[in-house]
Amino acid sequence: MDFNVKKLASGAGLFLTRAVQFTEEKLGQAEKTELDAQFENLMSRADCTKHWTEKIYRQTEVLLQPNPSARIEEFLFEKLDWKVPSRVTNAELLGQYMQDAAKEFDLGTPYGNTLEKVGECEKRLGEAEREFLQTSAISFLTPLRNFLEGDWRTISKERRLLENLRLDLDACKTRVKKAKVAEAKAACEGETAPDFQETRPRNYVLSASASALWTEEVEKAEHELRIAQTEFDRQAEVTRLLLEGISSTHVNHLRCLHEFVEAQAAYYKQCHLHMQELQKELGRLPNAFALNSTNAIATPSMVTEGSSSPVETDTLKIEEVQAPATGTRKARVLYDYDAADSSELSLLADELITVYTVPGMDSDWLIGEKGNHKGKVPVTYLELLS
Repeated sequence: MDFNVKKLASGAGLFLTRAVQFTEEKLGQAEKTELDAQFENLMSRADCTKHWTEKIYRQTEVLLQPNPSARIEEFLFEKLDWKVPSRVTNAELLGQYMQDAAKEFDLGTPYGNTLEKVGECEKRLGEAEREFLQTSAISFLTPLRNFLEGDWRTISKERRLLENLRLDLDACKTRVKKAKVAEAKAACEGETAPDFQETRPRNYVLSASASALWTEEVEKAEHELRIAQTEFDRQAEVTRLLLEGISSTHVNHLRCLHEFVEAQAAYYKQCHLHMQELQKELGRLPNAFALNSTNAIATPSMVTEGSSSPVETDTLKIEEVQAPATGTRKARVLYDYDAADSSELSLLADELITVYTVPGMDSDWLIGEKGNHKGKVPVTYLELLS
């Protein structure tokens, strides 16, 4: 118990000494040991690395998991060293809802059949997203977190220790300076010849004794200064080595950044392919966008005898179709399309064509014109422009 009290008192005295030194430095009443410019640059670079690494890490977390409640849950599971439960992605959940709805609406109907196919695609998108999240967490988030929770904590600890040793060193310098001033003052008083006619001739003896005491104090303070300087230099070298390791951290984070970009590129490419396949598949569905496929079929009673319509129920006579005075639009072709017969128009992706519709025509098709060629084109292969 006695040892603990002494240790506590010693620690309190050291803390008080450092607090006094720090306060005097802030007030400009004490000198401060300055680090060299290279060391200051290393510390500034380390602080900058920590600042931006933390910001990038936090924002990447938000990108990968926008739900804050889910992020907190994952954080708690990691801290408790529990396995994070598998979570269904929003796309997978949407896909499941679409497929359930398709069963209710009957898969034989255009709407039900389309819901089933879109739901299946959404599930594939969700699986791709899950794979991307896992890859990004391992290859990008984990290295950033390891730096912040590992390397940076070590650097911060050593920098705090260096700062404490610097305060101790400057406090020792201050003590030496004060002791030398007192020694010089005592020596000056000792050189003055004593007046033995005075009633207290002991002044000379006391002055000589004080000079010896201050000399001893100076020697003790200089010894403590040498020890403090050695400890400070040793800690400065350790801290410098850690700060120089920031360059290796940048190289490691650069590699992780490349892996993150590759994972993103693969994910978006996969999503794009899934959506292209879905659009092509929907384009092959008969009457997928017709409100009522039964009503779209013309009956003989609906055609007046002797009338000559350019649109026939069985065969569209392209050469007889004329563009209307109003109602034509420009469209951009999304995918290549090969005409199935002479009534259709072959398309190339990204080209612009003029499109319009004619009475009695299937709503899944439009008449397209490019140059001197015209023919039917599927709506799902086009992006109508304003």
